[in-house]
Amino acid sequence: MTSAQPTIAIIGAGIGGLAASACLRKFGLDATIYEQAPAFARIGAGIQMSPNAVRVLDGIGIGDRIRETAFEPPHWRNRDFDTGQMSNEHPLGPNARERYGVPYVLMHRGDLHAALHGAVPDHTIRYSHKLVGIDQSDEGVSLKFGNGDVVTADAVIASDGVHSPVRDWMLGVEAPTFTGRLAYRTTFPTSLLQGYEIRDDSVKWWGPDRHIVIYFVTAARDEIYFTTSQPEPEFQVESWSQTGDVGELRAAFADFHADVRAVLGVCPSVHKWAIFERAPLARWTEGSVTLMGDACHPMTPYMAQGAANALEDAVVLARCLADGGTEDIQAAFQKFEAARKPRTSEIQATSHRNEFMRKKTDPDWVYGYDAWSVDLP
Repeated sequence: MTSAQPTIAIIGAGIGGLAASACLRKFGLDATIYEQAPAFARIGAGIQMSPNAVRVLDGIGIGDRIRETAFEPPHWRNRDFDTGQMSNEHPLGPNARERYGVPYVLMHRGDLHAALHGAVPDHTIRYSHKLVGIDQSDEGVSLKFGNGDVVTADAVIASDGVHSPVRDWMLGVEAPTFTGRLAYRTTFPTSLLQGYEIRDDSVKWWGPDRHIVIYFVTAARDEIYFTTSQPEPEFQVESWSQTGDVGELRAAFADFHADVRAVLGVCPSVHKWAIFERAPLARWTEGSVTLMGDACHPMTPYMAQGAANALEDAVVLARCLADGGTEDIQAAFQKFEAARKPRTSEIQATSHRNEFMRKKTDPDWVYGYDAWSVDLP
């Protein structure tokens, strides 16, 4: 380590990277984020923030901002794709607040990203910095970027996604597993429904080999979101911006309930992306470099816990560094891995099965987790 307070580099200014920076600052530790995009952009569609995630947002001071515009559903419903018969209705709203102390909210991913961005000083984010090389020595970790910059840091936190170049450097290049499935998704104004009243504020419709999740993303219920999962083994593009064919989407769900057909019938456009996952890694750390979020535990979206677990990572990682960890970065990172891997591995496996909440379920092991107070090894 080169100084009393270590120089910490975070790779990636997504949800996990921004949260890691905000959590470190809460404990008095500075970090610089290196992001390959040229500027901040509002991307994505809907996202669920379960109580375990909302606790993180509250802890870094943006919970109130989230609550101002997010939608707090009264329940989560699960229905059979054709008859509409309910297989499970899980109470949320006041029940979630009473049980967990915080709400369960639905929102636009871009609003979450913007709130996290606002929690981090803009001057600590270096845009147009695409990582192209990494090397570790006794002097620190050297990071080489595509724009020619070379930076040396005492500690590196890689929040650089499912195709993480830092993970490739650490463990060798190994592609994530394509599930053989793709997802369509979009948000659009509720007014396009032209008065058609769908019966559920938030619902997952379960078909034999596909499903669709539909919910509002604003407190005013003026914007609606859906995401799907269905088999399409020929399509393997993972991109936020890949355009899908609305006609193909409607055909894929033509035998679903009228509520589903009504929503799909008016959506003006959709994006689609291939769903990838990865088995739990042998390790997350290499010396003074650690992985977090999708870089080390990418999971299918079927539990809505990908972003939530990146947020949990950010808190636990900051706690490990703040609790004497700056004197021994390697030990702090190993402690972080030991604290988080059992939980993320279990969530990866559970999400892979795509059964969560279809029938009566006790989700306390997921929603009751508090990253700020959980025991550390």
